Amino acid sequence: MLVHETEPYNAEPPPGALLAQLTPLDTFYGRNHGPIPRIDPARWRLRVDGLVDHALELSIDELRRRFPERKLVATLQCAGNRRADLMEFRDIPGQVPWGPAATSTACWSGVRLADVLASAGLRREAAHIAFTGTDVSQQTDPPAPFGGSVPAAKALSDEVLLAWAMNDEPLPAAHGAPLRVVVPGWIGARSVKWLQRITARTEPSDNYFQTEYSILPPEADPRTAAPGDGITLGPIALHCAILQPDRDARLPAGPTEVTGYALAGEDRTVARVDVSPDNGGSWTHADLDAPENPWTWQHWRTTLTLPAGETELLARAWDSTGAVEPESPATVWNPRGYANNSWAGLHVTCHT
Repeated sequence: MLVHETEPYNAEPPPGALLAQLTPLDTFYGRNHGPIPRIDPARWRLRVDGLVDHALELSIDELRRRFPERKLVATLQCAGNRRADLMEFRDIPGQVPWGPAATSTACWSGVRLADVLASAGLRREAAHIAFTGTDVSQQTDPPAPFGGSVPAAKALSDEVLLAWAMNDEPLPAAHGAPLRVVVPGWIGARSVKWLQRITARTEPSDNYFQTEYSILPPEADPRTAAPGDGITLGPIALHCAILQPDRDARLPAGPTEVTGYALAGEDRTVARVDVSPDNGGSWTHADLDAPENPWTWQHWRTTLTLPAGETELLARAWDSTGAVEPESPATVWNPRGYANNSWAGLHVTCHT
């Protein structure tokens, strides 16, 4: 793992480790805003309150007993994925320089959030569902638990889970045990870990991190920005990354396999990936895996004939609506470094 910070722990795997459809637990990226909490599963309870007919307090055993189990393969992606590319265009002080691997896929096991909300008697006026974790961030003043919310329409969708397992193994402490939210198609910050409370509300969560995860105008100062100054992030933006070859690799000239992943976000799928061996001078269509479901990445691959010398490989994705990624990091740069979905670029040197 490439460890960006040890406390809080923030780390991503080398890009080449993401070539499989499911990411092993010890390779799954870790994004945290505070220390990993120590939770006794026997004493832990989930509280469901707010705009419901009757509040609930549920143990893990009660969740397993009262609601049908559901499994779903879904990709999670940090909103700061590929921030390092934005930093090359213009510095972003105080932010983690994520590469292309703050993205991972697992088979999640748990119960549908919709089933739990139905059991609590969700009221019609509830427009947003807020989540609060047990982890406490020092980023806020005073320190406060991490949290966020999604609209009720998303929360009630079949794919949103309260998960207690990954890849048929118990959820590790580092990934939110005993229970976490999984909101497929949305930025990873909405999939709150170490979940302790679900609250039905008329308005979005007032947790600091609900609006901290927003796109500010390029000229804004994140230190003084008001909560309403940015575009609050929800669905993942159409995204593509190159996994192999390695950045700045030295390769023999000639046929070279180039591989990567693409992810459309929300319930869209990737329709096409174009790859260029010459900084956009020419393009070829990559072979693209069919999606397992709308909530997962799609791997792609192609073989390019590379000449001797230095070259810039590029990749761009198109989604099922016909949208294509923007060309340059300059067009999407923002002072928090979120949602970089510009074309993926990779410099290599080929020798004879």
